[in-house]
Amino acid sequence: MQLNTKTILLLGIMSTSVLSGCQVVSVKNQKLNVSIANERESILSRNKLSEASLNVLSMTGREAKACTENPQACVDELQQIPQIQDEQLLATASELYLAKAIELESSSACKIGLLSSHKSDEKKKLEEANYNQCLDNQLTLLDKSIRYSYAYMFKTKRAPADRIFDNRQVQIRDFYNQGIAKLVNSYSLRYKPQEATQRITVGHTTYHINFSHYPELQNRKIEQLMSTYNLNFSGLRSITRRDGFGSEFLVVLPDDSANPSEKSKYIIDPLHFKYPNGANPNIHPARYLAATFTAEPVNAGSVEQILNSKEFQIKAYDPYKYEQVNIGNKNYALAANFSAPYGLWLAQNNLGKSAYLSLIDRDEKLTMPHLYMLEPYNPNKKVIVLVHGLASSPEAWIRLTNDIMGDSVLREHYQVWQVFYSTNMPIIESRFQIYSILNQTFDKVAANAPAKKDAVLVGHSMGGIIARLLVSQADTTQDALKMMNSRQLGQYRNIPVVKNRLVMDDIPNFSRAIFLAAPHRGTAFADRWFTKAARKIIKLPGAFLSAMGDVITQEEDLKDLFKEIDHGLIQNGPSDLSHQSKFIALTENIQPRKGLKFHSIMGNNTNSDDLNIISDDVVPYSSAHLDGAVSEKIIKGGHSIQETPEAVLELRRILRLHLIELGLYKP
Repeated sequence: MQLNTKTILLLGIMSTSVLSGCQVVSVKNQKLNVSIANERESILSRNKLSEASLNVLSMTGREAKACTENPQACVDELQQIPQIQDEQLLATASELYLAKAIELESSSACKIGLLSSHKSDEKKKLEEANYNQCLDNQLTLLDKSIRYSYAYMFKTKRAPADRIFDNRQVQIRDFYNQGIAKLVNSYSLRYKPQEATQRITVGHTTYHINFSHYPELQNRKIEQLMSTYNLNFSGLRSITRRDGFGSEFLVVLPDDSANPSEKSKYIIDPLHFKYPNGANPNIHPARYLAATFTAEPVNAGSVEQILNSKEFQIKAYDPYKYEQVNIGNKNYALAANFSAPYGLWLAQNNLGKSAYLSLIDRDEKLTMPHLYMLEPYNPNKKVIVLVHGLASSPEAWIRLTNDIMGDSVLREHYQVWQVFYSTNMPIIESRFQIYSILNQTFDKVAANAPAKKDAVLVGHSMGGIIARLLVSQADTTQDALKMMNSRQLGQYRNIPVVKNRLVMDDIPNFSRAIFLAAPHRGTAFADRWFTKAARKIIKLPGAFLSAMGDVITQEEDLKDLFKEIDHGLIQNGPSDLSHQSKFIALTENIQPRKGLKFHSIMGNNTNSDDLNIISDDVVPYSSAHLDGAVSEKIIKGGHSIQETPEAVLELRRILRLHLIELGLYKP
């Protein structure tokens, strides 16, 4: 049989069609981000299981959705397939339970509605019962996810170190960390404790919270335990974290300070004042603390014991003191979030608003200076004290503080204390009050503790002037009293209220100081028309004037001194900054004590290199310069120079230099 040309062509086309129709696999290029996403993403980053889990489920022939809906049945089925390795089973089970818990979390059943007055009591009770049942189910699922994650990481044939580069291990670590975070949060929603609980009960399992690795939290009331994973701080340039094992938390302690509704009392002599509880209430230990939680079974001899143990421990770690966690006699890096406590402190206290209100005497809480410790006091770490400038607050130091937390060397060796004070006060008064609160704080440090000495003092603008006077020794009594034109110089000299302010002693705990954009010789900016107008609005705090008045009624000799208020030597802080003020005339030649190392950083917002012209638009170089500085850095920028990356890098350099010279760090 002969085939003509048309027939042969038709058969060729048909055979090609058949062959292409049978082709199952084809190849094409896809974008790299798609490939990486498919390999690394999981139920935590998308509404879909990871590719690794989907591959395991394909062995059962069951749909992923069905397995997510009933993870227990799916896990039971996976356990019957001998070809599925231990790692595959444990990892997939962990994700399945977590996926169902996440689904419940976003469901309407786990979100109790508003208890409308139009609803009957019976309907309200039914809603609440369904809500509690949903949370109970979620807690059970999270408990299982944590168990399977832990078993995968520590009880498979391969040790964690053998999987160090596996994407899957990173995924399971994240499931474990998130499981703990969600477990603590869901338990709080379920039982609404008045304060953070010391244990969590899930079905027949009890999670005991162990604070032995966080002594500051032992036997302390805890107001709130917050997972930091969902916190977003818009004002922080970056979040300082440490990757590792464990769930990142923020611990909020109760506010033990005096009732903020009470009118603040101004204390003329804080050094000798007898505080009701024996301690200055304006010295604030850290209230917002970073913590890292791990969950470990009490009996972890085998996978079976891990999956069925009725006793778990949630261990709380202080991430400042612990960089590693020991599990099974092996050390692993401990996770941490160092920025979250700082961010929440700033957000909840709204310090910037208080700073401006205090200028016009509208915030009584800031009448006296406050000192805030940003982490639990550590006797083995050197202290950095930050003093802000005019109309400012600790918010001025956000970038520097966050970078200190982000620098492992600085974080290991330093702790930060922030001073917050009312900048409408006479500078000489602010200096005295800050001197008092710093001395009171250092007095509580043990004599042999490293934190007692070699502290670093940093001041910006007005805070730079105050910082210089805190590390100086000078008796300005004669010059000050001459400025008052008083005929009673001899009597004033011996009045404690005057002497304490005019005779300046340095704080010996500091061995280094850094002055940023500090107008040591004043500034003409304070005498411009718009600044003068503002100075007329800014008044001295009423509590300060009232306290002075109380003293004057007891000391007849102080009447002439009181008349000087707002008319010369005693005036508000902004007026003191004028290069023509009596305060500047009195203090501009006072130098830091001999032997103290100090540094100057100033801004240059001009296009000139001439030292007679350089200025940051507020403070000229001639005012910011001090003879004898170990280093002097001029940075392109305006008066808020402490916020620039260049200034922060210079500050970090100086702080590291301080450690090197003390023999505490070798680069």
